Amino acid sequence: MNSSLLLNIFRFIVLIALQVLVFNNIKLFGYLDPFPYVLFIILYPVNSNRSLFLLMSFLLGLTLDMFGDTGGIHATACLILAYIRPSIFKFSFGLSYEYQTIKIAEKISYDRISFIVISVFIHHFLIYMLELLRFGLILDIFLRTLLNTIFTTIVCVLTIFLIKPNRR
Repeated sequence: MNSSLLLNIFRFIVLIALQVLVFNNIKLFGYLDPFPYVLFIILYPVNSNRSLFLLMSFLLGLTLDMFGDTGGIHATACLILAYIRPSIFKFSFGLSYEYQTIKIAEKISYDRISFIVISVFIHHFLIYMLELLRFGLILDIFLRTLLNTIFTTIVCVLTIFLIKPNRR
């Protein structure tokens, strides 16, 4: 096993544990539910095995569905986000993505922030759309998506800064 695979397995387990033990118990103002486990999908290496990535993303969501009794919402959102991640990379990074030289956790820039925000927004929109499943609640879906995207993005960026080693 190489170090990248071990790091991803460790990240998978830690993010699930944090989500289940800490973040699932946070519900601020009745609307804010942070889902920082999406960091696994965001930080997964660009040039890795795509089939393994899709499988691990599905298992991530499925595990959270089992702990939260949410009926497949997280598994669906994680799998769709993992599937469209290359398109989000192309949109956010342009030509840099073609050469696969991107590492999200290195330094925070406009490109990286836009990638994180778009990924989190899509993930949250899918979760709340599947959870509420009524067109009459579209404003509630967008409000929850927007507020939770902001909150989760802040948590994700702070987490990246905390786990990122200082290179000087």
